[in-house]
Amino acid sequence: MLLSLALIFLVGLSAAAVFQKLKLPRIIGMLGTGILLGPYVLDLLDPQILGISAELRQIALIIILIRAGLTLNLSDLKKVGRPAVLMAFLPACFELAGYVVFAPLLLGVNRIEAAVMGAVLSAVSPAVVIPRMVKLINEKYGTEKSIPQMILAGASCDDIFVIVLFSTFVAMARGERARALDFLNIPVSMTLGILLGTAAGFLLFFLFEATFRRKQEISGSIKTICLLGTAFLLMSIENLVKPYVAVSGLLAVVAMACVIKLKMVRPVTEKLSGKFGKLWVGAEVLLFVLVGAAVDIRYTLSAGLSAILMIFLALIFRAVGVCLCLAGTKLTLKERLFCVIAYLPKATVQAAIGSVPLSLGLPCGQMVLSVAVLAILITAPLGAIGMDATYRHFLNSDR
Repeated sequence: MLLSLALIFLVGLSAAAVFQKLKLPRIIGMLGTGILLGPYVLDLLDPQILGISAELRQIALIIILIRAGLTLNLSDLKKVGRPAVLMAFLPACFELAGYVVFAPLLLGVNRIEAAVMGAVLSAVSPAVVIPRMVKLINEKYGTEKSIPQMILAGASCDDIFVIVLFSTFVAMARGERARALDFLNIPVSMTLGILLGTAAGFLLFFLFEATFRRKQEISGSIKTICLLGTAFLLMSIENLVKPYVAVSGLLAVVAMACVIKLKMVRPVTEKLSGKFGKLWVGAEVLLFVLVGAAVDIRYTLSAGLSAILMIFLALIFRAVGVCLCLAGTKLTLKERLFCVIAYLPKATVQAAIGSVPLSLGLPCGQMVLSVAVLAILITAPLGAIGMDATYRHFLNSDR
């Protein structure tokens, strides 16, 4: 396991540095490292690491979500309330509709199988999008109109909506009936996640304040560990109560960090944000190398040109959905185009659930996995390159 971790960090960082020198996003080098070291190419990673890959990726995502919450300004987010809410589900709905309409024609699947495929493919990747939005907030690009805050909030919720749809369509593909309760779980999950995270944030704030009053100030490092431990607890609560009620652990983590940002003095939150920024250096490598390791490159060969055409057609549907979310806002054409680009990347959700239909024995399973793998390889670099290349030209600097 130690050798695998050494390879992940050293080769991943080296590849990231090479791509950075080439003026390309570091993420491409990390994903490529994962594909190369993973079980489907060189098979150099310990099966024990791959066995806990999902948990390690979740830890990395938690780190960037806490940092996102510590940089979010809630008053800015209120300015774009309606578009942020619509971005959480409307682009995904449009992309899913694209698969339902065109996948039967291009890929030879039926409508329900096309809906399963669309549910796998229509989630944006928070792992690709959120770090870049945090960077834009820190560098003050687009913050006057709260553009990165809006995209960050939408991308944090998008996955919840899509995974509920995925569970429903998989049940239908297996001959079961869809339940209205499943769809009700979407707003319930979001609301309970925000409430749970808010409560956790206030508890931590009172703890930090109580020690300060007793002249036993907790150091920044201990506060960082407390935040991280509480975030792990919130994610665990999501899994514990899943049989009874839906709760979004990811939203709870963001809400907790937002409360800390709101209640604590600015120097403290900036110090905490800096510490999580340092943690993210290693977590980013772990996240994207392990996402790459989950990609079975063999399935790209069986996907064919029809799958590539399907992916791009669906992205056009998604772009229309993003544009509708932004209707009536004061965003310029360039700012709207940036939002479209920011909502392109696929990675984490597709790597996590792309193989589920195949493991369940659904006839469309191999095709869904093939298209999911291809979508990661196309859209993750495309979205990352697009955001990195355009944000200085499409967004106003508010410094």
